[in-house]
Amino acid sequence: MARSPSISRSALSAVSAGSIVSSLLTVQTSGRGFLDLTGDVAQFVHDANAVEGQVTLFIRHTSASLTVEENADPTVLEDLTAALDRLAPENFGWSHDAEGPDDMPAHVKTMLTATSLQIPVIKNRLMLGTWQAIYLIEHRRQPHRREIVLQFAGAVDTQ
Repeated sequence: MARSPSISRSALSAVSAGSIVSSLLTVQTSGRGFLDLTGDVAQFVHDANAVEGQVTLFIRHTSASLTVEENADPTVLEDLTAALDRLAPENFGWSHDAEGPDDMPAHVKTMLTATSLQIPVIKNRLMLGTWQAIYLIEHRRQPHRREIVLQFAGAVDTQ
């Protein structure tokens, strides 16, 4: 089958990948909203001497989540917040409300988004697109201390 002329691929890159580097990122949120973690994750990749592989992020909570989203226009994050609020409103009549009216909606929002992400790393750089950033999404109104496990798996520079 012939390839489409509108599709191209870079040359293959291969490394021997035998390292795993881990760290725990602790974040204090200020309440509901998006918090950009891109710089912190890039610093971890740099500190790990990562050459090529992937970095995994895993949030250790059920009422906050992770996403990769646009970082250029803040109204994107406002609209995403509004969309999540429409999908999981506080006034739905949830049975689970042990920690307040935003408790169960926060769990639903986490289920709809993600608790882990994987980002490729090539030449010591996160392979995010031009307008992409890594965000923690705090779904609760009150500030919380959140923990994110960072793990790079791949080739590292040992020099």
